[in-house]
Amino acid sequence: MRWILLVCLSLSLSLPARAELDYRLEPRQIAEDTWLLEGGTENFSRDNGGNIVNTGFIVTEAGVLVIDTGPSKRYGQALREAIAGTTGKPVIQVLLTHHHPDHVLGNQAFADVPIGALAGTTELLRQQGDAMAENLYRLVGDWMRGTEVVLPNRTLEPGVLEIGGHRLRLLALAGHTGADLAIFDERTGVLFAGDLVFYQRALTTPNSPGLPVWLKDLDRLQALPWRLVVPGHGPVASSAVPFAQMRDYLGWLHQLLSDGAARGDDMAELIRAPIPARFAAISLTRYELIRSVSHLYPSYERKQMQRIDQP
Repeated sequence: MRWILLVCLSLSLSLPARAELDYRLEPRQIAEDTWLLEGGTENFSRDNGGNIVNTGFIVTEAGVLVIDTGPSKRYGQALREAIAGTTGKPVIQVLLTHHHPDHVLGNQAFADVPIGALAGTTELLRQQGDAMAENLYRLVGDWMRGTEVVLPNRTLEPGVLEIGGHRLRLLALAGHTGADLAIFDERTGVLFAGDLVFYQRALTTPNSPGLPVWLKDLDRLQALPWRLVVPGHGPVASSAVPFAQMRDYLGWLHQLLSDGAARGDDMAELIRAPIPARFAAISLTRYELIRSVSHLYPSYERKQMQRIDQP
């Protein structure tokens, strides 16, 4: 009898924790017709359920356009509820900025509408989606329950998308993952930069084709006549400070890896490199440096190697 009581007690104690898996999303209007759901700048955890990402939506005359769907089915459902609490207009389309799990695993909640992405994004999600979802489940636990990968069903091309009185300029870039969509609303001046821009949070590099590519993408984005920039992670900004911070960090990281390869340093030496004081306030800088060294350093080392059959 005692063990039965203990089991019942343990089950009763676990129920509130499960019931508290609520993202409590609160849309904030940042421009005309434009709403942001801002995530934290910390790492994935069972406390935040993976809500470390910025998602958004634009309420147009034709209906609601959603930008990224979040890290889980539960998040996508909460996002859809938040939209319904903001406007009576239906969701008519989703645009995905790239394939990383915190941006796309809420797709299940939007399976009844067109989900658009660059062709490269769809292919990367096809290749990596299941593994990324499994890894995220290990990191955040039951927040991911029931989440499955839903691929985009519409291929986006760079150019202009006219929708409900909003003229959206779609840019196909590559620096973060090799297939990165940025969305510029010419009506409001809001630039949804996706993970091409991190602000006050160290950038991630698992699929980057190279830091020089990323730097060129930043030049293209900053040249747009934007009024607000929405990073993939971090606070919205009305100044060019996020671009300056990104360039500074990318430049430092590129130089660190280049110099290390030239000296013949190993990875262990580089991950212990001092973090410049100007980056001290940026969240997760050491953690992401360790990851970036593992992602990128082999390519820097290969560039330093000379074939022995060539002079």
